[in-house]
Amino acid sequence: MRFTSEQRLDNGVLEREFILGEIPGTLWTPASAAPAPLVLMAHNNGLPKAEPRLVARARYTAARGYTVATIDAAGCGDRPRSAADEQTRAELRRAMRAGEPVDEIFESFIGPLVDRAVPDWRTTLDALLALPGIDGPVGYSGGWTALGIGLAVTEPRIAAAGFFAGGYVPRALREEARRITIPLLFLVQWDDEGNPRQRALDLFDAFGSEEKTLHANLGGHTGTPPFELEDGCRFLDRHLK
Repeated sequence: MRFTSEQRLDNGVLEREFILGEIPGTLWTPASAAPAPLVLMAHNNGLPKAEPRLVARARYTAARGYTVATIDAAGCGDRPRSAADEQTRAELRRAMRAGEPVDEIFESFIGPLVDRAVPDWRTTLDALLALPGIDGPVGYSGGWTALGIGLAVTEPRIAAAGFFAGGYVPRALREEARRITIPLLFLVQWDDEGNPRQRALDLFDAFGSEEKTLHANLGGHTGTPPFELEDGCRFLDRHLK
């Protein structure tokens, strides 16, 4: 892992860009010198690590005493995409503009994207836990629920996860959700135009965790109330500190 830039934010959080092989990432560490739990943070369906809402959540979480990391995994953000990926994304945009059903397009796109992304996240986790000042346990907090499911069922070091029911989760991963037994916080926007309410509730029901909490708020996809950031950190405090 090679750090390529750094800046100290006003709240004392250190923000550093890094490269790990072909994987670009960002690492936020709190002002305290004490070892801090690690939170992996991803945005939905391959959006870039520099997406403003993700950066804002990461900075807030780091200020609460966590080390936070995000990456552009294979096929995500600024990483190269295959011609097939670009064609699928173009077809998805066309279908959405036309108001046509898009579930089957998502099925063909999201599953393979998660399959490619999970190994990059696990490689990054190995490298991060080898750095001084980063301690376990590890949490996942992200809008990309499909990736979170794929990670949680393969990565025993993840002790708790916060998911946002705002993106498409392929059918195979909905079945895999039954294998997840770690504590969960699940956010649902009640009027999310891109994710039917009943499908989100069915996914929550499918998780095998004995401790799982559902927070549902009125509003569309981007209308999650700001206080959910604070509630999310309190959830992490209970299980990672």
